[in-house]
Amino acid sequence: MAKWGEGDPRWIVEERADATNVNNWHWTERDATNWSSDKLKSLLLGLSVENDQGRCEVTEVSKLDGEASINNRKGKLIFFYEWNLKATWTGESKSGVKYKGSIEVPNLSDENDMEDLDISVSLNKDEPETPLTDLMKTKGAEKVREALGSYVGFLKTEFTQGMILPTANGMAKPPTTSQSKAKLDKTQISSSGSMAAPINTGVKIPTCKFSMRETFLTSPAELYRVFLNQEMVQAFTHAPASVDGERGGKFRLLDGNVFGEFTELVPDEKIVMKWRYNNWPCEHYATITMMLLDRSSETELKVECRGVPENEEERTKEGWKRYYFEAIKQTFGFGARLF
Repeated sequence: MAKWGEGDPRWIVEERADATNVNNWHWTERDATNWSSDKLKSLLLGLSVENDQGRCEVTEVSKLDGEASINNRKGKLIFFYEWNLKATWTGESKSGVKYKGSIEVPNLSDENDMEDLDISVSLNKDEPETPLTDLMKTKGAEKVREALGSYVGFLKTEFTQGMILPTANGMAKPPTTSQSKAKLDKTQISSSGSMAAPINTGVKIPTCKFSMRETFLTSPAELYRVFLNQEMVQAFTHAPASVDGERGGKFRLLDGNVFGEFTELVPDEKIVMKWRYNNWPCEHYATITMMLLDRSSETELKVECRGVPENEEERTKEGWKRYYFEAIKQTFGFGARLF
């Protein structure tokens, strides 16, 4: 059940403890400050919004003062976080004029709900007026709010791994009261058209597997480069990306909505990677296997996806078709018929 601590507004989630496990009755604390700092930066950097006036992007987190920690006492998780942050945004109008401004959030804490956050967006004093300021104050501020909500969700799932020990039935009991559900709902952030990520920790989710085929008018070697070369990835996604095209190398693209790691690479023939959307259950990755088959003047790409959450199957299929297959063809002129 969820309740308010005596004299303390910090949220408490009660988990059923196994009476035979004495360790579960001890007070433990875990410092989440460094982890939180890295997580906040990764969620904010690269956030972008665009309209017919131009495009804006968060390019720097210049100030990140605060702390975060989680306490576990008698099976209760007590979350504490308090942050004052400042970021820089840059914009470019359709005519090519560049602008710079700032974003300030002074009250990201466990005492404030996401909708109560003060998000101040301004244009630097030496910059000429631009409609892009309004874009950042509306859509930009909302994206920042979503990113900060995602941080809270990750803090309560990803960072809490192992803090609640298994109960007699081998699984921690999730919060069930309406109050705890309401509190969790406010931290579940999803991308457009998708379901929010489950917030429960340690619960297995139903997954599925499926395959896709596509043909590209290019060689296997060239198509292989498209997926592993950072400049080429940035070209077909039309956004900044981070791609380390080596075995064990990590990648992050589409404004941080997709990331993962290359686990097996056979030059010009095969790419295997751990792959996920950022709002999937924490630490859950699908395995994507891509086989590049030489068909004379064409390359057939066979994509096998395993471990995709069942409720994300259609979204994942459409995402690959739109943001990979169609985008690659349009950007590099590899157009061919669809299967």
